[in-house]
Amino acid sequence: MNKSKIPVAQKDVLSQLLDDHKKAKKLFKEFENTEDDARKEALAREVCMELTAHTTIEEEVFYPFLREHDPEEFGDLLNEALVEHASAKELIAQIRGMGMQDDLFEAKVTVLGEYVSHHVKEEEEELFPKVISKKIELRELLTPMTERKEEALQSAVA
Repeated sequence: MNKSKIPVAQKDVLSQLLDDHKKAKKLFKEFENTEDDARKEALAREVCMELTAHTTIEEEVFYPFLREHDPEEFGDLLNEALVEHASAKELIAQIRGMGMQDDLFEAKVTVLGEYVSHHVKEEEEELFPKVISKKIELRELLTPMTERKEEALQSAVA
């Protein structure tokens, strides 16, 4: 995705989502490469918190905006994304109820990483380019997305 030709407000909104994607990938990679059980568990908890905040802003702000803007163009992609989110949320709930001592903990975190990787690829290669090519003005989403993400992260910590 060539960011230089993207309008600033659009770039800011998409950059926020892309930054979330990069952070999740980094956390999963670190989880995979860490031998220390306590660190692995902390990484799993952090990625679950970050993904929960990310899916919240997509489901409550970004996706409804795109669906309202052009239901024909975005409907199928957004429906698939919501199904992918549901699967990820189910795994997140399971992971949150487990720890490293549980037999399937590492496997569930690994599978969550695979789900997220697939979802990120579809957003970055299909959804975001469509938003850019249609020149959709995203300026009004920047503040609500930023504020909602902060709220989601705060409630996840509390």
